[in-house]
Amino acid sequence: MDEVGRGCFAGPVVACAVIMPEGYADPRIIDSKKIAEKKREVIAESIRRNAVDYAFGVVCNQVIDRINILRATKQAMHMALSRLKTPYDNIIVDAVRLNVSVPIENPFKAEDSHMCVAAASILAKVYRDSMMKKLHMTYPEYGWYSNKGYGAKVHLDALKKYGATELHRMSFLKNADIKR
Repeated sequence: MDEVGRGCFAGPVVACAVIMPEGYADPRIIDSKKIAEKKREVIAESIRRNAVDYAFGVVCNQVIDRINILRATKQAMHMALSRLKTPYDNIIVDAVRLNVSVPIENPFKAEDSHMCVAAASILAKVYRDSMMKKLHMTYPEYGWYSNKGYGAKVHLDALKKYGATELHRMSFLKNADIKR
């Protein structure tokens, strides 16, 4: 399991839990941040075709502001796990401790050493990126099509000029003196 969107200024945090077939290997499946967007989409399709099961958990920016990003990330992860239809007997997650009833490993940079975590990273990234591209149509001035809600210059400039939208994480912007 892995998540994406923890450091964004806008949009949700998304977690993905994935179960890959035992012994499955694909050398293209590495940390999503190390793969170009178009290639990542192709690999994600292959993961979806070959996975035994996968599911997503999405927690919106309002909840992130209310409970904090770490708790929201854990909530998204529990959501993803609860949506799996296939039983599992252990969990590997990237550096997040969860209270679960099965054995769990949470090594730092797990996506570099566990292909299943890298697969979850790719699926979560493609899923969230798609959401942000759709939201870009409503708020094109923020550049979400390319920056996906992260703090790129075009996004920061738009925040200063237009203020925050209802999709922004105000808890992330409070020190920047940005208003809605």
